[in-house]
Amino acid sequence: MSNSSFSRRKFLGASILGTLGLSSLSTFSYANSSSIISPDSGKVRLGFIGVGRQAMGLLNNMMKNPAVDVIAGADVYQIKLERFKNRVAKNYSDQKREGKEVTLYSDYKKLLENPDVDAVVIASPDHWHAMMAIDACHAGKDIYLEKPLTFTIQEGQELIKAVRSNSIILAVGSMQRSAANFQHAVRMVQKGNLGKISEVLVHVGTPPHPKPYDLPKQEIPAGLDWKTWIGPLPDIHYNEELNPPISLNPEQNEKVWGAWRWYQETGGGLMTDWGAHMIDIAQWGIGMDRNGPIEIIPGTDSTPLTYHYSNGVKMLITPFDEGRQGVKFFGEKGWIKVSRGQYDTNVASCERKFSNEETSFGAHHVDFIDSILMRKDPVVPVEIGHSTCTACTLGNIANVLGRPLKWDPMKQEFIDDFEANTHKHYVYQNGYKLA
Repeated sequence: MSNSSFSRRKFLGASILGTLGLSSLSTFSYANSSSIISPDSGKVRLGFIGVGRQAMGLLNNMMKNPAVDVIAGADVYQIKLERFKNRVAKNYSDQKREGKEVTLYSDYKKLLENPDVDAVVIASPDHWHAMMAIDACHAGKDIYLEKPLTFTIQEGQELIKAVRSNSIILAVGSMQRSAANFQHAVRMVQKGNLGKISEVLVHVGTPPHPKPYDLPKQEIPAGLDWKTWIGPLPDIHYNEELNPPISLNPEQNEKVWGAWRWYQETGGGLMTDWGAHMIDIAQWGIGMDRNGPIEIIPGTDSTPLTYHYSNGVKMLITPFDEGRQGVKFFGEKGWIKVSRGQYDTNVASCERKFSNEETSFGAHHVDFIDSILMRKDPVVPVEIGHSTCTACTLGNIANVLGRPLKWDPMKQEFIDDFEANTHKHYVYQNGYKLA
């Protein structure tokens, strides 16, 4: 098998992996796989909404799958659409596959009207996630949505309704759940190999919270519809770090990776960026998927942001050990530490080594296509994406208010706290509406 393409056998193996579930990963062998579905019986025709740097990686991974055809792309920046078109053509050429020329759109709603598009990959800035995904639901398109799920808590609530009422497959890009080292760590914690869990350390990076937008104003480049990029946000001026320019001849890609993530007006900082990965693993491990904390205590100069859960577990947002973003579970019998490409423990029954292939994320994107073809929930469905995103956002709200907050994870509201509940959403500007 070449490095640039999936073999039919590996595609089928990854499909079977999705049906076997977490407990079977450590013993599953692609070499022993047999056909459950035939990728030749039909194709999943994808459209991409948002074709910046993150989308380029997703494009390469999705197009390794022989059951995928990429036929459309939408973005508010014309030159990035041209790069997307070129990349799609190159992927087809490298794989010696036939593919028709992609259709390009400046308005994502026009892409959603295309009856040939079966599903969409949404890799736009966070403040557009909810509206684009809800519109895709109403258009009957299945969705791969980049993390964090939404920009606000209320947006996530509305997106869940749209997904379920329209019978949509929505997969969240929390791809660490498809890596064997993270899966093994969670399995060991949930099997009780560490004993009762008392504390979890989660490192998302420092500083974790976003800061006010302080970039200088620059001239908007030709071909970028800045007004539409802003969308429902209050008006802010353009700076190239928010939507970096590129060139095609010679090819020069983005020098920065979506700096909009670091500012309160446009993103959630490292809390929602890396938190959507690491807090996700922590909540999964302690059995708080589709749930959440009951108290959030903001950090100070000397104490970390702290979450308390109804099962007695305390989660601290803090660097640990060598400072790499990751998760460390502490139980009665010892600890497990897991991060990208790494796994360590001081408990003999939890020890295991992993190959580079096992700690990669390719199976996550295969699972999305598999879920569409088999009409099943993906590894990270919308409800889990929402509970993770909510936990991340709660930390930012506690930081803004500067006081402990009581949260009801079932009602999804702050307890007897009108001020805090006003932070579950913001007033959309420029005529936009959530649903």
